[in-house]
Amino acid sequence: MDTRFIGQPHSWDPRRLYSQTGADWQQRVDFDRLRKERLQKLRASMKAHDLGALVLFAGANIRYATASYQGNWKYNINIRYAVVTHTGDPVLFETAGSDLHCAEIDLPWMEGKIRPAITWQWAEGAVPYMAGRMAESVMEVLKEAGVTKEKIGIDNFDMPALEAFQKTGLKIVNGWPAVSAARVVKTIDEIELLKQASSIGDAAMWKIKYEWLKPGVREREIEAKVHEFMLERGCEIIYDIIVASGGNTSPYRRWATDKLIRQGDLVIVDINAVGPSGYFIDFVRCFKCGGAQGMKMTQKEIDLYKEVYDSMYAGIEQLKPGNTTADVAKAFPEYDDDKYGTVTLQQFAHSIGITLYEGMWMSRAYSLKYPAEIKENMYFAIETFAGHPGLQQTARLEENVLVSGKGPVVFTLMEHMEEAIKR
Repeated sequence: MDTRFIGQPHSWDPRRLYSQTGADWQQRVDFDRLRKERLQKLRASMKAHDLGALVLFAGANIRYATASYQGNWKYNINIRYAVVTHTGDPVLFETAGSDLHCAEIDLPWMEGKIRPAITWQWAEGAVPYMAGRMAESVMEVLKEAGVTKEKIGIDNFDMPALEAFQKTGLKIVNGWPAVSAARVVKTIDEIELLKQASSIGDAAMWKIKYEWLKPGVREREIEAKVHEFMLERGCEIIYDIIVASGGNTSPYRRWATDKLIRQGDLVIVDINAVGPSGYFIDFVRCFKCGGAQGMKMTQKEIDLYKEVYDSMYAGIEQLKPGNTTADVAKAFPEYDDDKYGTVTLQQFAHSIGITLYEGMWMSRAYSLKYPAEIKENMYFAIETFAGHPGLQQTARLEENVLVSGKGPVVFTLMEHMEEAIKR
């Protein structure tokens, strides 16, 4: 792309958004390039981790390698799998029957590389037998590629599958590090799809603030309206919509209930959805339910909101190529991550892509001692919280951020509460 006029790559600018539809007059998301570049990155990571092949059971990993998708329900129940080697196309083992026929019709780039999956879970007394057949089907691909003597990375499996693979004599190792290393740095087409997902999330959040949030509405009514709106705008599925109001914000209850939203309630909304072609949006805003006459935030509420906003943006400022996860975690307030030495998922950041949690998490529980490098074209959700005991209600915020070559770029553009962040 000629960037002389716009001054930077299109992918780095959240205001430069392509349509979800295709056109002959503009280079938009190039899905053929997307598929090829994801596979190239996966193979480069396999080489870096000295793997002869990857055997993938997690649905998102299968999609990343083969671009196959048949609904969220099949993502993580181990009824389909894929094998990736250094040469030739990946081999997809799809559920036998109509699902396999759909795959043959839908995936011309996988022609001749789709085979019936051998299911083993829930087979009662036949579990060891069926798991053995599944392992044998994988062995056939590895033999064809001539990699049975090399290390074979597997991303995820249960005990019967582990036992079945151990009987084959393969050198089985953890395949997650290789897959994560590939997925955590995004291609330009992945970035565009993440941008499209952000645009849908922003629009839904605007609808909440200016149309749907009123006294007497229940939390789950907001959740339902977001589901409908985002599906209409091109999302694949709605992963979860958290709506917490009033007392449900302290301690923060991370699911929607039938609670009635009252005048003066602070309302935390966390949108988690799968946008176009499987790429996530995950961000949070906190609103004040003002009633008919309008109701401004109290000074205590402003102070809490500003505490969250400032700590979140202090972390965002550190999302630069060459920095580490320790630089980001230092900006987070001390919380139960410090107290218990584990992740609360409240003062943290996480990579997102075709899963909600992808690649790496950043937490004061371990990032200060075990820092990981932040690289150009990584993409993160970063979220902080004012979690003080004794509060009647409190605040939480989250942004989605691209690590561009020029530094952090926030892709979630829904405005914040002006009275709380003005200087």
